[in-house]
Amino acid sequence: MTTLGRSKSALLVIDVQNQVVEGAYNKDAVISQINSAVGKARVAGVPVIWVQHSDDWMPIGSVDWQIVPELSPADGEARIGKLYRNSFEATELETLLSGLEVGHVIVSGAQTNNCVRFTSQGALDRGYDVTLLVDAHTTTDYPYGDGVVPAEVLVRDLNASFSDLELPGRKSEARTVAEAFD
Repeated sequence: MTTLGRSKSALLVIDVQNQVVEGAYNKDAVISQINSAVGKARVAGVPVIWVQHSDDWMPIGSVDWQIVPELSPADGEARIGKLYRNSFEATELETLLSGLEVGHVIVSGAQTNNCVRFTSQGALDRGYDVTLLVDAHTTTDYPYGDGVVPAEVLVRDLNASFSDLELPGRKSEARTVAEAFD
């Protein structure tokens, strides 16, 4: 249904880096589900694209910047470096997806309320269909005002926001890893 006229899918693994997921909600279970999604994508011939954020507090090449040791990008799988919450901004992600004829992105990773949300919305805005893997993204508690928004609430909110949303010529859905790949 994508407006891009491209029929293929790709799995995005966003910012599952040592520093980003430190102290994240349900971290071990989420990383296990991402690992499962990566395995299912590879078996299905769906390209896996690894996205890594860098910043002053997480410079490229540092231990904090590395993808967690529980996940292993395969040789030949694309890596996208980014500086902004939206993985499309000032990166080669759109060019890569276009070259792969991808019109549907399957999204996993961290932080739910930042890079996962902004990349998912950015994909919809650019004409992609989006499947958010409800059991394969995480975040940490978010300080706001005089309080804290619990990570679990942020995860549930994004899952609800992407559940069966239709926009002109494109749609989003929230599915488990098992539902998305079976």
